[in-house]
Amino acid sequence: MVILCGVSAASPALAGDEAMIAEGKALVEEKCARCHATGRDDKSPHEKAPPFRDVVEIYPSENLAEALAEGIVSGHPDMPVFKFEPPQIEAFLGYLNSLSEKP
Repeated sequence: MVILCGVSAASPALAGDEAMIAEGKALVEEKCARCHATGRDDKSPHEKAPPFRDVVEIYPSENLAEALAEGIVSGHPDMPVFKFEPPQIEAFLGYLNSLSEKP
């Protein structure tokens, strides 16, 4: 059973969350930027990979958290399987949620 700290798509980033968001950004850039757009307005390098700013609109945070804990498996062979630990999941979702906030 995986227990995650509450990160909701609607919750704004607090000043104390900046380190967690920075950690999430580093994780996303390391693991995902090869295919996905990871910023607010960049284009995905892989045409079938949705920009992360859209992922939070497509998939609820709860579903993403579960998929990241169990191992994300996609429908296309280009995407590797990723499995994250709870602190990584919180950071990942914190960064994704920050993309939908106004700067």
